[in-house]
Amino acid sequence: MTDTSMELSDFLRKAVGGGDVDFLREGVRVLSQALIELEVSEQIGAGRHERSCERTTHRNGYRERTWDTAAGAIELRIPKLREGSYMPSLIEPRRRIDRAMLSVIQEAWIHGVSTRKVDDIVTALGMTGISKSSVSRICVELDEVVSDFLSRPLMCAYPYVWLDATYLKCREGSRVGSVAAVVAIGVTTAGEREVLGLDIGSSEDGAFWTEFLRGLVTRGLTGVELVISDAHVGLKQAIPAVLSGASWQRCRVHFMRNALVHVPKGDQQMVAAAIRTIFAAPGIEEARTQLRFIADGLAKRYPKVTGLLFDAEDDVIAHMAFPREHWTKIASTNSLERVNKEIKRRTDVVGIFPNRASALRLTGCVLLEQHDEWAVGRRYIGMESMTRIGNPTSETEVVLQALLAPVK
Repeated sequence: MTDTSMELSDFLRKAVGGGDVDFLREGVRVLSQALIELEVSEQIGAGRHERSCERTTHRNGYRERTWDTAAGAIELRIPKLREGSYMPSLIEPRRRIDRAMLSVIQEAWIHGVSTRKVDDIVTALGMTGISKSSVSRICVELDEVVSDFLSRPLMCAYPYVWLDATYLKCREGSRVGSVAAVVAIGVTTAGEREVLGLDIGSSEDGAFWTEFLRGLVTRGLTGVELVISDAHVGLKQAIPAVLSGASWQRCRVHFMRNALVHVPKGDQQMVAAAIRTIFAAPGIEEARTQLRFIADGLAKRYPKVTGLLFDAEDDVIAHMAFPREHWTKIASTNSLERVNKEIKRRTDVVGIFPNRASALRLTGCVLLEQHDEWAVGRRYIGMESMTRIGNPTSETEVVLQALLAPVK
């Protein structure tokens, strides 16, 4: 009789005999252990004590592993191999981001600041009696990974940089307040997107943004030609102070929202369509002409919108000084908004963070996962068009240059 069969028989004997045993948890443990033995035998190419020409290695004892399940904490014996390694598919390590979320929930639960929602999540995961030492171990490991990622040197130039912030609820002392998680992403000269930085502060004031941008420069941020962001006062002050020489593109999506606030709901669609004709212009000079025309046309009924248009004339069309292929991607903060949306989706599960360190941990892991996905995905902007930054030749001129070029 095999070890697995003996263990199953022993479990059934205890269940029938009415012994002092948690039937559900013990059943999960026995069946899981049986699946592990079958899986490792398949990887080795032979069962225990079995002779086979297909065998690739041998067993080398066991290591103990606690597995948290909805039925409670289960102690499993994971086989070790003489060559190679084995990890059961049942307890395959979670993605970094999921482990970060788990650590935050555990930390909140231990410190007694969790809401009923968090308590329900902890119960659903079967994590009763969580020890502070296990949570601390997870937190330290993840904090080191996030810290290394956010402090890494920036080794190349980033012509385009997007900046934005999202707000999280965090407990500080005896009160709960909002903290700003500011994020920077950039595109390299090869057209690849990267997460550049993250920080958490009390607010988006100019001093905080200035310190954040200086930190990026200290780590090696160079070659910035255009910064895309909303029109937050503190950020507008920090960009020219730290990234001198870079142009600033005011997110046209945010601008549109700001403008439509001054328009009655029934007229918003008409005014929005008129403003969009500015962005549809074929070049920067045509856009200026169209902006003034639209502003004059709206002056009588919507003077505040006219004032916004004139004040933002240089800011909302700054992207048109760059290659036309890039316009749809550098005219707004949409690419960063999608990242912030994922941050909010993950952080909403927690609700209130027990401290800033836990907020930075989870948010940093979200950004690290996004950075890794971008690294193996396709380029955000074509490499060839990136070489034309600073000399945004029109498509017609590109064709003429190709026709007139001497044949080699």
